[in-house]
Amino acid sequence: MTRKLITKNILLGFLSWLIPYAISFLFFKPGGELMVPYATFKSTIMLVGVISGCYLLYRYFKFVDADFVTNALIVGFSWFAINIVLDILFLLPFTKTTYSDYFTTIGIGYFAIPTISITLGYFF
Repeated sequence: MTRKLITKNILLGFLSWLIPYAISFLFFKPGGELMVPYATFKSTIMLVGVISGCYLLYRYFKFVDADFVTNALIVGFSWFAINIVLDILFLLPFTKTTYSDYFTTIGIGYFAIPTISITLGYFF
């Protein structure tokens, strides 16, 4: 893996977390109250994450010349880790959610990242 590809991996992985996180603020009132039902919020943010994540993966794979499946495994699991770590650092303190509640309501959804990444790796 080249330095350029590692840089793309980290930068795009960070964006895969930042885009849904930033969009989520549109659903909250200034006092922190959610403006829509939680299920609607969660579904919408998941959709934003999948759409932006697929686009970012597409952008990443444009820089890959060979070993697409290997790169898919690397990028999928590294983005999974990036998203989990950033959530633990920034989301959990903000929401005051326990680790078990986080993993059952949000964290488990991040398994979509390596799943989609590996699928795209086979297509390329």
